Amino acid sequence: MPGLLFPDYVTPWETDDHRLLRKHAAAFFAKEATPNQARWAKQQQVDREFWNKAGDAGLLGLDLPDQYGGGGGTFSHEAVILQERTYAYDTAFGYAVHSTLASHYISAYATDEQKRRWILKMVSGEMVIAVAMTEPGTGSDLQAIRTTAVRDGDEYVINGSKTFISNGSHCDLVVIVVRTEPGLSLIVAETEGLRGFQRGRVLEKIGQHGQDTRELSFTDMRVPAANLLGGVEGNGLAQLLEQLPRERLTLGVEAVAMTEAAVVETVRYVRERTAFGRPLLDFQNTKFVLAECKAEVLAGKTLIDHCIGLYQDGKLDAATASIAKLWGSDKQVEVIDKCLQLFGGYGYMMEYPIARLYAAARVQKIYGGTNEIMKVLIARSL
Repeated sequence: MPGLLFPDYVTPWETDDHRLLRKHAAAFFAKEATPNQARWAKQQQVDREFWNKAGDAGLLGLDLPDQYGGGGGTFSHEAVILQERTYAYDTAFGYAVHSTLASHYISAYATDEQKRRWILKMVSGEMVIAVAMTEPGTGSDLQAIRTTAVRDGDEYVINGSKTFISNGSHCDLVVIVVRTEPGLSLIVAETEGLRGFQRGRVLEKIGQHGQDTRELSFTDMRVPAANLLGGVEGNGLAQLLEQLPRERLTLGVEAVAMTEAAVVETVRYVRERTAFGRPLLDFQNTKFVLAECKAEVLAGKTLIDHCIGLYQDGKLDAATASIAKLWGSDKQVEVIDKCLQLFGGYGYMMEYPIARLYAAARVQKIYGGTNEIMKVLIARSL
């Protein structure tokens, strides 16, 4: 699909291996995800077996260590999946949280035994993972987190609540940001049969209606002390900060891919839709709007490819990752709004992909750190 805009564009990091993966992922999502968007939106979650299908297709954990059952690839392999899922107009599957983000807290900080126990199951789709960071009164201000974990023998007793948790309905593993005596820590909970663990209401969102976003609560919930990631209390903030550039790059990848998908869909529509006896694309305003949108997409692709290259080389800093997230999500909202306008009244109908993309885009400026926080981080590098 992106070739409709830039048939000669060459991604600098893409190899034959990536191209084969891209073709495979595109076929999978076209068959298994695109036709199910309306049904998933009504049930407020993807089918649980969809996770297993994605695992069977070899699409989960592509850059997790192969010695633990991961794909042994790089972030660029994850980027291909993120893009193809978005090109398929999917706004429901919590892939990024599970495969690209949360699983890397396990691969980076868990013990060897835990990696062997959890990673293979995450890659197969047998286990779904979530990160429980945000609280009802705490968003970007991580220092204000109030959920506590108190050591009691060989266990931690956890009390508190979290909100806006993606994969909240399906998660079998949760990386919980808690407050311990020395400071923030990350503790993993295995949710099956776990006393004191409760899934709260599924949250009604503006968009991404098929994504299972909900509240979680913990009441005297006991978790093995061995599940403290890194083995030392108080390292949680440093661990979060280490992983945040990856998260913000991921959001940038998704933002630019969704922008590109919206422009492609709009070009297709204005070629077919007529007004006053001629295609909408024949009107000068339509041409000028889409010319601007195409230019923004190319700028975004170049930025994201540059950042992926930096990340692959271990050189992506917090400020540059913040630029990817800030610029990508701002342009995502701006361009998709322009595209929707060209659909007229049909752009406001959720049966049209452009409406679902429009509704899904707005949160990108909020989660992963608000865009105002991104500006603060970028300003520190001046």
